[in-house]
Amino acid sequence: MTPQDASAAAAKICLLAPVVPVLVVDDAAIAADLAQALVAGGLPALEVTLRTPAALDVIREMATVPGGAVGAGTLLTPKDVEEAKKAGATFGVSPGATGILLDACEANDLPLLPGAATASEAMRLLERGYTVQKFFPAEANGGAPALKAIGAPIPQVKFCPTGGVSLRNANDYLSLGNSLCVGGSWVAPKDKVQSGDWAGITALAAEAAGLPR
Repeated sequence: MTPQDASAAAAKICLLAPVVPVLVVDDAAIAADLAQALVAGGLPALEVTLRTPAALDVIREMATVPGGAVGAGTLLTPKDVEEAKKAGATFGVSPGATGILLDACEANDLPLLPGAATASEAMRLLERGYTVQKFFPAEANGGAPALKAIGAPIPQVKFCPTGGVSLRNANDYLSLGNSLCVGGSWVAPKDKVQSGDWAGITALAAEAAGLPR
């Protein structure tokens, strides 16, 4: 997969909904129910972070849910890429980008949303052919004003800002011309996941899906 094809695929995923849920799930047994709740609310693109021992099993379970597009987040190594692809991930997300990681995603035909925090990082990825990137960590890097500033000299790159994004500030990012969507965990709060409040999560997803962009 070329970087250009990867970015085209990433753009399609980002345009499915204004928000991509960023999920840290400890129990694969609830994965399908969680995915169904989010998809039912209008958020089909799901990022499962590889931060728990259950993450790959969670991806396997979520990949069976109709209407969902499940990706693997926190990709750091080629092994992460290979295991995520085998588990059923249809896209990947990384906090930053290295040549080795980009090579692995391209070799395994896994569309990647690579992380960039600065203009130089965005330029290096653009030089390789990645026109769709993740702005991370968004709030710690200056928030929407910083992303807007990066967009002025580098309009070719579109972003999915993630990190500190919430319902409160999501519109600040979504209103920018270089923001395709945002990534956030607020649509699947830990207390609702643990209690199995799927209706509550669907309601939060529907609220997020209705955000203007």
